[in-house]
Amino acid sequence: MKIFNYPARNEWDWLLQRPYIHNEDVTVIVKNILSEVKQRGDAALKDYTKQFQGYAGDLEFKNEEIERAGNSLPDELKKAIQVAAKNIERFHASQITAVEKIETMPGISCWRKSVGIERVGLYIPGGTAPLFSTVLMLGIPAKLAGCKEVILYTPCNENGEVHAAILYCAKLVGIKKIYKAGGAQAIAAMAYGTATMKAVNKIFGPGNQYVTAAKQMVQMDGIAIDMPAGPSEVCVLADESANASFIAADLLSQAEHGKDSQVLLISDSQELINDCLNELEIQLKKILRRDLATSSLNNSKAILVKNLSEGVELANRYAAEHLIVACKNAEEIAEQITTAGSVFIGHFSPEAVGDYASGTNHTLPTNGFAKAYSGVSVDSFVKKITFQQLTQDGLSLIGDTVVAMAEAEGLDAHAKAITIRLNGFN
Repeated sequence: MKIFNYPARNEWDWLLQRPYIHNEDVTVIVKNILSEVKQRGDAALKDYTKQFQGYAGDLEFKNEEIERAGNSLPDELKKAIQVAAKNIERFHASQITAVEKIETMPGISCWRKSVGIERVGLYIPGGTAPLFSTVLMLGIPAKLAGCKEVILYTPCNENGEVHAAILYCAKLVGIKKIYKAGGAQAIAAMAYGTATMKAVNKIFGPGNQYVTAAKQMVQMDGIAIDMPAGPSEVCVLADESANASFIAADLLSQAEHGKDSQVLLISDSQELINDCLNELEIQLKKILRRDLATSSLNNSKAILVKNLSEGVELANRYAAEHLIVACKNAEEIAEQITTAGSVFIGHFSPEAVGDYASGTNHTLPTNGFAKAYSGVSVDSFVKKITFQQLTQDGLSLIGDTVVAMAEAEGLDAHAKAITIRLNGFN
């Protein structure tokens, strides 16, 4: 982890750059996969599943496989998943608001209604870290939004098996269609459909560089995706009151995601930064994914700032996926944060809790997209339709306004759509 002391403002943009890996080979491979699945459908999907996953059987999970997976899970893990699911549902249910009709003028009513997206596809990684928690994070708001069809894709092993908790979580949130396909080929199946698998209206979920590239490419074909995404990241803003061992643990909890992840420590205390770096060395030796975390730390930085005000400004410039405010006046400082995917306030609010069970969603904008994008919510799974209804008196009241504006824009037919009604009243 590199240390930067009191960087000048004209160095900030350079300093806050994410590690970027451009691989032209990935682009070429993904383009070919998308094209093949689009043209050959099921046959191509099965070919790629055999090539990349070593599996050549049926791609849809049978009910007995799902039941067997649930029965195989330890009760302790089932209870943990159920607690997380209840918290996630409670938080996301609060995002649903009643339809409210607004009378903008007498006789003119306007309102907006949320309608669940018809079919959504969820991609759940199943490699070195099978993210069954993401099933809850995506499946629960999809259910609350009223999506009619929720389809899940996840890569299997050569025996057609996935982590049992993925299937258990899917059943828990009511997902019935689950397919044993991963990678760019799964994104292609969701985007374009096949003879046996319906295309979806919107694709959700994280993935490796092939999945990410595939999502970006199908978006150019008009398929909606949840958000631009990249490697996971965390920024910790800390002062002298912070606990170095806590911060080191938080940094490692993100660094272990992958070698292209990034962690950032911003502090006005040189002593704290030194203590954190010492703790990182100690704790790094004790984690299972130390090789990945080590690579990630090579992309990461500790930045000493003059004061916390400058630290807040720097954190807002970075626009982290996860931001931990480990400061004495954490709540007051958190109010000054304007760009972040999710904020964790105080010394006892580790980011890992948000990843699993506090209730907030862990599918968040990365790579600086928090400047303009929000994390996944119930709103992500709905389209909001506006309605308006006018009485005869309401149209009479606003008619002259519309006619004047339409004629000024040279849109004569617009004006006549009003006058033909008004003249009929007289």
